[in-house]
Amino acid sequence: MADSTSPSRSTPTPTSISPSATSRQMNTLIRKHPLQRLPSPSRTTSAAIHIIGLSSFLYSFSYLSTHPNHINQAYGWHFQYLTIIGLALATATFTLGLLADLTLSARLFAAKNVLSMCSAPMEVLITLLYWGLRAIDPQLVVPKELELPFGVDASFHLAPGVFLLSDLLLLSPPWTIGVLPAVALSGAIACVYWYWIEMCYQVNGFYPYPLFEVLLPAQRVVLFAGSAVLMAASTAVLKSLQGRINRGLEGRKEREGKDGRGVERPGNVS
Repeated sequence: MADSTSPSRSTPTPTSISPSATSRQMNTLIRKHPLQRLPSPSRTTSAAIHIIGLSSFLYSFSYLSTHPNHINQAYGWHFQYLTIIGLALATATFTLGLLADLTLSARLFAAKNVLSMCSAPMEVLITLLYWGLRAIDPQLVVPKELELPFGVDASFHLAPGVFLLSDLLLLSPPWTIGVLPAVALSGAIACVYWYWIEMCYQVNGFYPYPLFEVLLPAQRVVLFAGSAVLMAASTAVLKSLQGRINRGLEGRKEREGKDGRGVERPGNVS
């Protein structure tokens, strides 16, 4: 029989981790991912990039109001244009990014990165299609009466892609989206946009892009299918580009560390 006076053995209880400690660890990991070139979210460089980008996007939106045309009164407003839909997504992406910078919120930062997987490839698609078709014939994408000054044109059809690419390559962890989800996302966007412009056409009696007026229905199918493939390919290329650039950076910093230079590798979590 066990001695009742002997000290009883207590079962060790696992150490609990407070939610605040978990949040701090998550914030540290996200701000300094091993394959992320610059700290983000942060109130310095990251915030500056997002502020400059948002200023450009808001200027573009303000131009639509200060320089109205018949599209302002049409059903669907300027959201008939894929360009403006892409601009709205870019604005939402950078708004989340700036809010994450100001609050250092891991959740807002993660939401920005998820939205970026849609907005960045779409802006690449818009840039390639617009400038490619414009090189063939400017009036395929813009009627002569709606021609824009080059600086304004670039703010709509070039700047969003440049800013989103900067955010992806400098301020974001690696994308995890696979090939099939990228194809599904691109296909869904193409179908929804096609349905949307046909709805606008039924009310307005014209298409937003002159190109649609000259294409037969079967040719539009080819155009939208090709655009979906191009957007999916853009996703894959951007993902690969980000990995190549930032893996090279990681390797260089690891070599510098071995040389005794004491360079801290982004992503180290103490």
